[in-house]
Amino acid sequence: MNETIAQLRARRSVRAYTDEPVSAADERAILEAACQAPTAGNQQLYSIIVVRDQSEKDELAITCDNQPFIASAPLVLAFCADVRRWHRAFLSAGADAREPGVGDLMLAVEDTMIAAQNAVTAAESLGLGSCYIGDILERREDQARILGCPRHVVPVSLLVIGHPTEAQRARVKPARLPLSGIVFEDRYEERDAARLLEDLRPKAPAGRDLAVWARAFCARKWNSDFSREMTRSVAAILSDFATDVS
Repeated sequence: MNETIAQLRARRSVRAYTDEPVSAADERAILEAACQAPTAGNQQLYSIIVVRDQSEKDELAITCDNQPFIASAPLVLAFCADVRRWHRAFLSAGADAREPGVGDLMLAVEDTMIAAQNAVTAAESLGLGSCYIGDILERREDQARILGCPRHVVPVSLLVIGHPTEAQRARVKPARLPLSGIVFEDRYEERDAARLLEDLRPKAPAGRDLAVWARAFCARKWNSDFSREMTRSVAAILSDFATDVS
């Protein structure tokens, strides 16, 4: 196993950091790695906001489902899907550019998350810990205000980075599903209810009844207030991008 693959297997989310700052050199290396990510048509349909202002960090911690460690993280990066840049550039050049649509947003989200994952991988290689904050998709209006995002610039992921505490370094990475539960040959494989639950066994605590655990997990995650709010927020984003392209 080479070093890159070993680091990908070992990497886990880190939510507690020492007081040591991320050096300017490491920050630059992470940002440069992010911007070297694969991108649709070499458009780089994203912008990255380095959040330094402590009051912004504090507000993001509250609006991202009340997670205080965001406010204390040494480096906070907001990855935003950005189709505004190209659209405005086209208009500036005199092109008859159509209004951005949902397809543009989806492509930009793909670009954005690929760049973010490059940043995660770069941080891991530098001995830094990181954590994705998916809750940035909640309370869309608040996040756009905090980060100063105009229309057609959408915060889709927050990434916090720092030097892990010793306790975080010792934390065991949660189990992932085996390939047999994720990877199919040629076509998607629809599985019966018993097999679906069995596939999830690595996620459940040892000895726990799978059905009981799945019901509790559903209540805690799938049916949660934050999940419902995220669905509302994403629906609003899609509505904002919905245009008639006929």
